[in-house]
Amino acid sequence: MKKINLGVLVSGNGSNLQSIIDHIERSELDADIKIVISNNASAFALERAKKNHIPFIVIEHAEFPDRDQFDQKMVDILRFHSVDLVILAGFMRIISPFFLRAYPQRILNIHPALLPAFPGLHGQKKALDYGVKFSGCTVHFVDEGMDTGPIIIQAVVPVYEGDTEDSLSQRILREEHRIYPLAIQLYAEDRLTIIGRKVQIRCAFESKEISLHNPPITDINHLKESF
Repeated sequence: MKKINLGVLVSGNGSNLQSIIDHIERSELDADIKIVISNNASAFALERAKKNHIPFIVIEHAEFPDRDQFDQKMVDILRFHSVDLVILAGFMRIISPFFLRAYPQRILNIHPALLPAFPGLHGQKKALDYGVKFSGCTVHFVDEGMDTGPIIIQAVVPVYEGDTEDSLSQRILREEHRIYPLAIQLYAEDRLTIIGRKVQIRCAFESKEISLHNPPITDINHLKESF
């Protein structure tokens, strides 16, 4: 299978970048990272790129008069490196319509919540404040809205009584590291088809027997019997 060329956009720690690198090294992802772009010169993600001998560049968004010109610079670099698919990995900038037109249905993002719930920043804190029993993460195609693009894959994690924003974030992050490379591999295998708001996955396995409850129903019934 031909490998797809990735361009990864980062602003911070880059743990999802590292997960993608690790999956490629284990031959679990048919892709090459051609360029890492950051708008933050101090992003630790750049150290990850450097350590793994991946080309990287810093483009300070403050140096551009508007968003379109900043995005034009990124698009020029992505095209120079023959990037097929753009990966947002903690990139703290809103993608402009210009960028979307340059890479239509070829930009992926991961969000730390079960979209469409809790879009935007601080999804984990919003979930805790709302009192949900489950949270998780979502990989989706990027469109012009705020975390509104068609959903590819989601992972669910329980929310516990004693959770903090940090403990819930760590539980979600472990799942991010699992499903983001999987979504990229599905794209690489040409198994994704967008029909309206839905993403159809060719040859996807569907289980009819799995359901989740938090707290578990068996525990609730056991407590009922003890009263």
